[in-house]
Amino acid sequence: MQDFDGFNGKKSDGSPFRVMVVDDSAFMLNQMKRFMETIGCNVVGTANDGEEAVRIYSQLKPDVVTMDITMPRMDGIEALMSIKEIDPRAKIIMVSALGHEQMVKDAILKGATYFIVKPLTLSKIRQTMIPILKKIG
Repeated sequence: MQDFDGFNGKKSDGSPFRVMVVDDSAFMLNQMKRFMETIGCNVVGTANDGEEAVRIYSQLKPDVVTMDITMPRMDGIEALMSIKEIDPRAKIIMVSALGHEQMVKDAILKGATYFIVKPLTLSKIRQTMIPILKKIG
């Protein structure tokens, strides 16, 4: 396991972070999953839209969710609000393309933990996710 900036994907209790990745793009879903696994996290579930995310969250109770904003059936903002109703302490990191600044602000006001702007790179994941996970864990 590679150590990134003193981070190896584990929480303070030594267990790996359990992450759920939500994105309607198969490419982005697989990319985020791969990046999270590269920094040592355990991806316990994925979802292709907000409805599926809410249902899976209830079953898996992951430590962190990465959530795309623009998705079919139920967008990321609606899913964020539904998950926060189930678990007010849920840690949800919104993932958004450039140009959705208002949506990102709305997500933060509705309880998102943080946001990451696409396109994603391993370097960006390291710079944004690792400090967030260190605070959470």
